[in-house]
Amino acid sequence: MRLSRNLIAAIALLAALPLIALGQDAPTPVPEKADTAWMMVSTLLVILMVAPGLALFYGGMVRSKNMLSVLIQVFVVFSLLIVLWILYGYSLAFTGTGQWIGGFERVLLAGITPSSTAATFTDGVVIPELVFVAFQATFAAITACLIVGSFAERVKFSAVLIFMVVWFTFCYVPIARMVWYGEGFMFKRGALDFAGGTVVHINAGVAGLVGALVVGRRIGYGTTAMPPHNLPMVMIGASLLWVGWFGFNVGSNLEASPFTGLVFVNTFVATAAAVLAWTAGEWLFRGRPTMLGAASGAVAGLVAITPACGFLGVGGALVLGLLAGFACLWAVAKLKVWAGYDDSLDVFGVHAVGGIVGAILTGVLVSPTLGGTGLDNYRMGHQVAVQTLGVLITIGWSGLVAFIAYKVADLTVGLRVTEEQEREGLDTSYHGERAYQG
Repeated sequence: MRLSRNLIAAIALLAALPLIALGQDAPTPVPEKADTAWMMVSTLLVILMVAPGLALFYGGMVRSKNMLSVLIQVFVVFSLLIVLWILYGYSLAFTGTGQWIGGFERVLLAGITPSSTAATFTDGVVIPELVFVAFQATFAAITACLIVGSFAERVKFSAVLIFMVVWFTFCYVPIARMVWYGEGFMFKRGALDFAGGTVVHINAGVAGLVGALVVGRRIGYGTTAMPPHNLPMVMIGASLLWVGWFGFNVGSNLEASPFTGLVFVNTFVATAAAVLAWTAGEWLFRGRPTMLGAASGAVAGLVAITPACGFLGVGGALVLGLLAGFACLWAVAKLKVWAGYDDSLDVFGVHAVGGIVGAILTGVLVSPTLGGTGLDNYRMGHQVAVQTLGVLITIGWSGLVAFIAYKVADLTVGLRVTEEQEREGLDTSYHGERAYQG
């Protein structure tokens, strides 16, 4: 005979009464299988964003003679950052008590076992710490890979790797800790960055801009046409980025709870709105919509909603996506031309500008009166000021460390390939391979 649920609950309560009476502590939380599975899927989705997503997106936008050079830079930089994260990055970002840098107790993941857990945003809910380590590793790795697009087609592979080691150690790790760790400088001040507007996108975009300025323009830039060599590949890459981004944003909730539905829909809506905004802007001001523009608009929307996806209502996500599409189009079509820098694949115009728009407007659109989730003691002016402070710190620190890191690479192996290598293309001159035969 089956027992009713109420009877089972009553028996369980009676069995627990002696423990309650004795004042024993509640059982230690253990990870739920659903949360663990979701976080592993999210980690895999972020990997999908990089290879093949970002690699194809970037590879299609460069000239055919440099496609493989971009692919190998993305692929190897991703692998390098994963190893650095395991060696010391995780320990410095997520252990200890410092506001800017942590300790060494988790170097090489020392002390972490399969039963070790990491806290989530819900009291009593945990996930395996090894899964959390892997998830955060993909964030560090994709941030570094984004920078590659700024100096594409003209930088030595060895210089790229040296730059990445220095920049990751002294820039990414401190900013990740500042924003995401409980003792971090901006975290303690109430900064909102759900999935990496400052840590990932502004950080990478600023480092990319500095790289474009330090390395200089490509030969023929401004006088010779340098169109993308494979727009269908760009479309495929952008689509994979969009799909993978759900792991990036929704996974940042760290559990499979009903709240993840809001993050999912916000990511969905903002991206679609940005595609429409960029396309409409091109159509209106340039006379025709382009496939490259639509793909770029999608990435702009994804970037802008990243810091805000857990704090906005769906209406706010729609507005943010529209604003980001127009803002990033302006940065790519107007600001870049006016300033004269050669950011090869518009990392600054899309990631830094989109990240700034998203990070600052999070402070506005989180307001419950605008459909946001709200905050305790929320004051719009104060929250916008906090968001702006986080943006400014990220811009300043990333710019400074990036400049030093590029100089270190230049002094050790030299930054730029020879003129002959650049004209021939890095695929054959530097890597001895061809993307296309015949």
